[in-house]
Amino acid sequence: MQATKHISSAQNPLIKKVLQLKDKSRERKKTGLFILEGLRELQIASKALYDIDTILYCEDILENTQILQSFNYDQSISVSADVYKKLAYRDTTEGIIAIAKSKDHQLSSLAFDTENPLILIAEAPEKPGNIGALLRTADAANLDAVLIANPKTDLYNPNIIRSSVGCVFSRNVKMGTTTEIISYLKKEGIQVFCAALSASKDYTTVSFKEPTAIVVGTEHSGLSNEWLQNSTQNIIIPMEGEIDSMNVSVSAAILIFEAKRQRKLN
Repeated sequence: MQATKHISSAQNPLIKKVLQLKDKSRERKKTGLFILEGLRELQIASKALYDIDTILYCEDILENTQILQSFNYDQSISVSADVYKKLAYRDTTEGIIAIAKSKDHQLSSLAFDTENPLILIAEAPEKPGNIGALLRTADAANLDAVLIANPKTDLYNPNIIRSSVGCVFSRNVKMGTTTEIISYLKKEGIQVFCAALSASKDYTTVSFKEPTAIVVGTEHSGLSNEWLQNSTQNIIIPMEGEIDSMNVSVSAAILIFEAKRQRKLN
C-alpha cells in the first residue's frame, strides 16, 4: 500500500483517467478497469475479492477515513471537494470512489458449488436499471448464477453498478450468445423454463426442484425463437388486469421465489 497523496486539480492525469473509465465503455474494456462509487459498493466488491487498484476519497465528505484500513488496495489518494464532485456519479455519496479490476465473465469460466443450480438468464437486456434490478433479485435469492445472453450493455456501466447497489459484484455473472448458453445448459442437463406468452403453463404448476434455468426476455420483444424452440417448458404468470406483461425484473422475482419456495419443500 502506497502513501496517500492529494489531488486538487481536475487536470491531473489520474483524474482524467477516472473520468474516461466512468464515461467510456471502450476505455473500461481496453484497460480491464472500472469505477465504483460508494462505501457499500466497495465493501461488497472487496468481499467478492475484486482487486482494488486505487481508492480516491474526499476528507470533506468521508466521515471516517479510518475505514480505508479495512480494504486491500494498491494506493489511496485524497482529492479536493471540487475534484470529487467532478468524479462522482451519484447525487448522494459517501466521499469514496475506487478504480477496480474487472473479472472474467466468459461462459467458459462458469462453475457451481452445487449439483442443483438455480440460474437466471436474461436475453439481450438493454436498460441498465433493469439489469441492476435483476441482479438485486438474484442476490436476494442467492442464485447460483446470472447469465446474460447476447449482452448489449457493459456490465460495469456505472448505471448498472448503482442500480444493482453493488450486487453486480456479489453474483456469479457470465455472458455468452444465446446459442452458446443453450448448448451449455443442454450439456449440463439443466432444464429451461422460458417466460413467454405462447404454449405456456402457469408457473405454479411446473417443478423447479431439479437443476433449473429461468429465462426472461425484454419487455418489448420477449424471447427469441431460439430460446422458445429449446425450452423445456414455457411458463407464464397469469395476468388478471388489462395488460399481458410486467416489468422484467418483477416477473423474474416472482418466478425465482416460486422456485425457491418449491425447493424448500424438499
